[in-house]
Amino acid sequence: MSDGTSTTPGPPSGEPPTVEEVMGLLRGVVDPELGSDIVELGMAKGATVGDDGLVDVTIALTTSGCPLRAQIQRDVRARIGGLPGVSKVHITWSELTPDEKAAAMAKARWNVAQDAPDTMVPATCRVLMVASGKGGVGKSSVTVNLAAALADRGFAVGVMDADIWGFSVPRMLGVEGRLGGSPESGKITPITKQVGAGHLEVVSMGFLVEGEETALMWRGLILNRAVQHFCEDVAWGDLDYLLIDMPPGTGDVQMGLAKMLPRAEMLIVTTPALAAQKVAVRVAHMGRNNYLRIVGVVENMSAYVTPDGESHELFGAGGGNDLAERIGAPLLGSIPIDAAVAAGGDAGKPVVLGEGPAADVYRSIVELLATEAAPPLDMEGCSARLLAAAEAALDAADAG
Repeated sequence: MSDGTSTTPGPPSGEPPTVEEVMGLLRGVVDPELGSDIVELGMAKGATVGDDGLVDVTIALTTSGCPLRAQIQRDVRARIGGLPGVSKVHITWSELTPDEKAAAMAKARWNVAQDAPDTMVPATCRVLMVASGKGGVGKSSVTVNLAAALADRGFAVGVMDADIWGFSVPRMLGVEGRLGGSPESGKITPITKQVGAGHLEVVSMGFLVEGEETALMWRGLILNRAVQHFCEDVAWGDLDYLLIDMPPGTGDVQMGLAKMLPRAEMLIVTTPALAAQKVAVRVAHMGRNNYLRIVGVVENMSAYVTPDGESHELFGAGGGNDLAERIGAPLLGSIPIDAAVAAGGDAGKPVVLGEGPAADVYRSIVELLATEAAPPLDMEGCSARLLAAAEAALDAADAG
């Protein structure tokens, strides 16, 4: 496809540029949607330079009807047309193949991950996104019980309730209050709660609305902005872990958090039911497409355990294991249906802090997380910790 037009900057002065010089300048042309330059994305397919100063550039778009074509065209002509020795600039348009398009998208996502915005989440904190493909699988219950168990072991644990519409973390953790801020720092102070030898730091829309029954009728951009505030404007402490209760699915919040916290990892919750397992695969693909590591799978509501210890698989069996095998991640545990889980969530007393079949499995999952699957990040001896120590020493010297 050719646009059939060209620019005529005037008679060429000097020698025509080399192809390398033309391609070098094209690295300054950024695809407005993908945020990376067209050479790196493989969209600039090549260039030819004639003795008469005619430069012909071939550009492949992600789709032939790309609405950003005009902007890319203007940028290409502005950069190449101003070179000495260039008489005309002609653009030949084509379209990326499906494989080329996938590679371009992957490269763009990688670049975003490497150029993440600054947040208040500590660099030494292990960030675990607790995700699910659909609602109703007990993702929030898994989040609060894992967080409470980690704190009980002595860790400093943040809990971000990113399920903006369906917030339930404050009630399930038994935490009340209103989010306030520090006039000195201008940052939001999370609500804290001591649990065992550690503590929780919690932020949720539940601390900003009048009641849990309040309906938030927000659309994508506002949802993303709320989550961005939780990342950038909360004065998180020196956390060992940050657990994020994600909304179900693969929507705006999930994509926004993947960009804001590219070093995060995913913990996927499913049930034995085939429907939950199938949609959970999409969540894993979304995470890996954004270069997020999948820590493992937690199967919730795996079986009903009677008071005398009999197990009944009400929703089938094997869904968690099948999902783990399909996405190549470990199955960390299968949590049985236990009436104490719902009772503890309603009362604000996570079941993992008590006794019972579900509590036992939760504690075994946390043991795996803390020792093998996602242990606390040890920064001793790394450049970041050494730099912090050096800065502290200089500050002390200056104070002296």
